[in-house]
Amino acid sequence: MASINLIDAFQDFKDAENLDRPTMMKVVEDVFKTLLRKKYVSDENFDVIVNAEKGDLEIIRRRMIVEDGEVVDPLAEVAYSEAVKIEPDFEVGEELYEEVNIYDFGRRAILAAKQTLASRISDLKKNVLVKKYADRIGEIISSEVYQVWKKEVLLLDDEGNELILPKSEQIPQDYFKKGENIRAVVARVDMKNNSPVIILSRTSPLFLAKLLEIEVPEIFDGLIAIKKIVRDPGERAKVAVESFDDRIDPVGACVGMKGSRIHGIVRELKNENIDVINYTANIQLLIQRSLTPAKISYMNLDNDKKQADVYLKADQVSLAIGRRGVNIKLACELTGYEIDVFREDEEQVDTFDIALDEFSDEIEQWVIDEFKRVGCDTAQSVLKLSDHELERRTDLEKETIAEVRRVLQAEFDKEDEVEETQEETPAPVAEVPVTEEKQAEEPEA
Repeated sequence: MASINLIDAFQDFKDAENLDRPTMMKVVEDVFKTLLRKKYVSDENFDVIVNAEKGDLEIIRRRMIVEDGEVVDPLAEVAYSEAVKIEPDFEVGEELYEEVNIYDFGRRAILAAKQTLASRISDLKKNVLVKKYADRIGEIISSEVYQVWKKEVLLLDDEGNELILPKSEQIPQDYFKKGENIRAVVARVDMKNNSPVIILSRTSPLFLAKLLEIEVPEIFDGLIAIKKIVRDPGERAKVAVESFDDRIDPVGACVGMKGSRIHGIVRELKNENIDVINYTANIQLLIQRSLTPAKISYMNLDNDKKQADVYLKADQVSLAIGRRGVNIKLACELTGYEIDVFREDEEQVDTFDIALDEFSDEIEQWVIDEFKRVGCDTAQSVLKLSDHELERRTDLEKETIAEVRRVLQAEFDKEDEVEETQEETPAPVAEVPVTEEKQAEEPEA
């Protein structure tokens, strides 16, 4: 039986991962049944038998032997006189199995079948590739640099599939050479000219998240959760983490002993500075932590407008903003608030304030601890906030908050009275004693 050079086509099937034999048989069968329908109108009485190992196939035609002159359907029936020409032992009522020569279809039809088969194989390969990498989006893969171009880098995975790392998805300090193995995260699968294009990324927050998952077992085990990651690739990154186990310090676990865990990630990201902070639902405290390494003096929040005015000492302002404004930009992205940084006024620096712990004889300690939990550790920090804001942030009742404000305000009123008294009271004038000479000089009334 002529193989019509199908071996190469079958080899393509073998090279395509996850293309099982039933799929291969079905595709080949469909291609040649289409060929049969074009020639014989129907393919009901034909069997297509594929030998995948040898790369050939057979087409068998089945017809029922009937008496001469009783043939109604030539596609399904054959006259007895025709059948005995093929095999003398045939009898009426038996089935005649006859092999169809592929060359009977004609050279043009055979070439069309080969092209259709190659096209179907190509489509199946594309579908397999799309499905494979669509399921791996967000995973880190290692691949080899095959070609470096100006706008992108062509990579090959272990199976020889082509992957693309665009310039926009590369860290600015990245430099690749042909044959080098690099790690990146699968960002997305695009279709270009009806062909799948696998896009990798080294700038995505997912890349940093997966690197942390590899380096920090507690994240992999689910004991520590990554709440949010924001990055300026190659410059700085901020990672908010939360622990589900009170015995585990999430920041310490991510950094490791003497930075052992974080250092490997920093090297992978070309010395990108990584700030790991402890996540909290208290937005004031989260903003304070997100502006690390700067230390905040105090802040004013507008939760409705998602606005935060942060006041710092003069030497802390540049730290809060960061080089090219990167630090404050990432803090805004991490917290979701628009943060404005202001230099602390000299008058504000000198404002009289009292630590809440100084009022422990008038305010119960658990109440003081509740205020300190939300970042209010001084009397001024409590009085700056409205009753409604304090009630919303703390778990205290209105009456308790009102009583605390009364105690604190009374202390400041007392201080103001002392200062006013000192200013209004005139300095004492020394009395000069009246001498006898003075008395003598005074005229008598």
